[in-house]
Amino acid sequence: MKALCWHGKGDMRCETVPDPEIQDGHDAIIRVTSCAICGSDLHLYGGFVPGMKPGDVMGHETMGEVVAVGKDNHKLKVGDRVVVPFTISCGECDYCRRGLYSVCERSNPNGAEQAKQIGYPTAGLFGYTHMYGGFPGGQAEYLRVPYADVGPIKVPEGLSDDQVLFLSDIFPTGWMAAENANIQPGQTVLVFGCGPVGQFAIRSAFMMGAERVIAIDQVPERLQMARDAGAETIDFSEGDLQERIKTMTYGVGPDAVIEAVGLESHGSGSLMEKVQEAVAGKMERPYALNEAIIACRPGGTISLPGVFVGAVPTMMGAFVGKGLTLRTGQTHVQKYLEPLMRRIEEGEIDPSFLITHKIKLEDGPDAYKMFQEKNDGCIKVVINP
Repeated sequence: MKALCWHGKGDMRCETVPDPEIQDGHDAIIRVTSCAICGSDLHLYGGFVPGMKPGDVMGHETMGEVVAVGKDNHKLKVGDRVVVPFTISCGECDYCRRGLYSVCERSNPNGAEQAKQIGYPTAGLFGYTHMYGGFPGGQAEYLRVPYADVGPIKVPEGLSDDQVLFLSDIFPTGWMAAENANIQPGQTVLVFGCGPVGQFAIRSAFMMGAERVIAIDQVPERLQMARDAGAETIDFSEGDLQERIKTMTYGVGPDAVIEAVGLESHGSGSLMEKVQEAVAGKMERPYALNEAIIACRPGGTISLPGVFVGAVPTMMGAFVGKGLTLRTGQTHVQKYLEPLMRRIEEGEIDPSFLITHKIKLEDGPDAYKMFQEKNDGCIKVVINP
């Protein structure tokens, strides 16, 4: 089969690789009908995340048609259309039973090695380094899905791939980011980053009762998409960011801040940023996180769906001094699949609004470059193998 394979920083190739096979009775194989390039994939493409090996198949936002099932899988049958969560979870361990699917203690075969670095194992992930299991990803013609009787959700009749594909990751991620922000009706929420996760966080915040959402970015197309959702916007490259936030919130500050950028954030050249670079270099840039800490009102909540890999210099003095709360974590996708699917069915949201480009697998390497450089108004790339 054809697949997009990682071969080093900035080196993505469309190659022929072996077809996946059933390896466990609970497996399923799907023929991929739609997949997408995620901002987290760009972290791999940019060489920020260790643990990749040349030839690794990329991708963790995937859906398709079931073409084979293991003998112990009684949930799926050949012909089912399914969306596959990016988190691989057993459904039986204590964490899964508590709905904490992204920290499943069984699904990562390299969990013991991971635990040496972060203390405990967490769930395996599709196409996302060998620290998370080395599972081949879904930017391919076919995908093996472990624990397929736990993860995938069947797609109801009448819904298109474009409407449901993002249930695999970024819609639940944006929703959980808003949920973690502890939004109360009538509150003001600030969102750093108007990429795909930020766009879903904006819409989720409104669905949860936020009165105002203020979104920050510098890419015109992203800012316009945020305004289309009802958000007020700030271009962080123009003027004093913190003063503009204070002015827009009448000197009070936002009740909650969602930091949907992570390790590749770009600053505006402040003294704080220069100090950070001198201390930690440019590998991980927590500018948005630190700006979020400064921006949040005392006693407020910061929600962090943005991805970090290692240690970063953080404004902990301001965080503690203001009595802030931080909530974060990989998304517990399985927890949100059914309720968010219902919202799509009921017409409350149509996630296809996000798609700006559609391509074939062979166009993937060029699309990665386009997405990274934010050319041609690119916000979200969907691949139809």
